[in-house]
Amino acid sequence: MNFNEKPIIKIAILDLYDGFENQGMRGLHDIIGRFSEEQQIVTELTIFDVRQKKEIPGFEFDIYISSGGPGSPIESKGEEWDTKYFEWIRKMESYNNDPENYQKKPVFFICHSFQLACRYFEIGELNKRKSNSFGVFPIHLLDDGESEQVFAGLNNPFYAVDSRDYQVIEPNYKKINELGAKILAIEKERPHVPLQRAIMAIRFTADFIGTQFHPEADPVGMLKHLHTPERKKIVIENHGLKKWESMVEQLNDPEKILSTYAHVLPNFLQLAVNNILSVSAA
Repeated sequence: MNFNEKPIIKIAILDLYDGFENQGMRGLHDIIGRFSEEQQIVTELTIFDVRQKKEIPGFEFDIYISSGGPGSPIESKGEEWDTKYFEWIRKMESYNNDPENYQKKPVFFICHSFQLACRYFEIGELNKRKSNSFGVFPIHLLDDGESEQVFAGLNNPFYAVDSRDYQVIEPNYKKINELGAKILAIEKERPHVPLQRAIMAIRFTADFIGTQFHPEADPVGMLKHLHTPERKKIVIENHGLKKWESMVEQLNDPEKILSTYAHVLPNFLQLAVNNILSVSAA
């Protein structure tokens, strides 16, 4: 199959940033653009403003990525956008469970979206952290994570950008087993802290996967973000100068988040495209 025979890959990004300035959407655009160029495929990208405009995509897309975002993934329950979002997950799940639909709809849930998906599937306890988690932290792969193709090429542990006030803990193994889900990764081990480690990645179904960290974060964008006077002031006020300096140092380390940026979402996209092409050729 030559370049001209490849289908246009339609990608939907569900933007949950509620109009707030962020680096996440830029990171997603950059990853998809670089992937398209490297793989010599044509991608058509459509953005859906989930929270401000209550926009939700239909089934006409090949790949779906749902972003991070600010605010509480608990208190939004009952809001119009939240209800529509849960209905969208239900419809996507139903579509993928229909054996007549050979071309499945893969979805990647990031941070806030991951927490909402955990709430939808009742994966575990979703609660507010005692303090904000912000920085570059090690993520530990479990056995299922080490065999997960989306994480292929990563070290164990690997490093990722974490920025959240909420967390998913206390796995509901009854629900997890019923769903056939797999916990792939958990947060850094802290022997001196008597708190449960948060779930950082889950394979919800054969077609749904998500991370509580930000795989779209890249060093250039994060460094630019951290050096803006307003963000630098906020980080230092909330976490101290040493935390800010540590983040800058770790972002300059190519073995840390650059590896995560270069593997997780590109692997997800590659797996999805391979499936699309195989179904198209059948």
